[in-house]
Amino acid sequence: MKLVTRDLLARLSEEARSSLRLRKNHNLHPSNESHCHRLLNAIEPGSYIRPHRHLDPEKGEAMVLMSGRLGIVLFSEEGEIRETVLLSRENGVLAIDIPSGTYHAAVSLEPGTVFFEAKAGPYLPLSEDEAAAWAPAEEDDARSAYLEGLRRCF
Repeated sequence: MKLVTRDLLARLSEEARSSLRLRKNHNLHPSNESHCHRLLNAIEPGSYIRPHRHLDPEKGEAMVLMSGRLGIVLFSEEGEIRETVLLSRENGVLAIDIPSGTYHAAVSLEPGTVFFEAKAGPYLPLSEDEAAAWAPAEEDDARSAYLEGLRRCF
């Protein structure tokens, strides 16, 4: 049995703050080959998650806010912002289920943001068709300005 405690969330957030990518995963599933992935994802402001989609029809993605505030951005095929959703205890929106095939990104809006994520396994790196060609790659210098534009949506 594994428990998710406030102490665990605080530790993950501290590890995220110390990491180069400003995020830290904590897997609850036993391996990358597991059929069901369940994990905690600590993400700090300034962390850039390139917009992407999961083309496998079984790889819809559920996110449940555990702490902080998280902006979710949904995009059209061409990269236009289609919808934004703020996950926040203050507004009462705590979770989102994103269908497979939907371009999306998550944006941390305050320190200590952690969400629970569930999706089908096994883990496979994003394919060329799943990473948004219209958005900067994580190693691209343009990512900071792009991320700031996403943050302004909230």
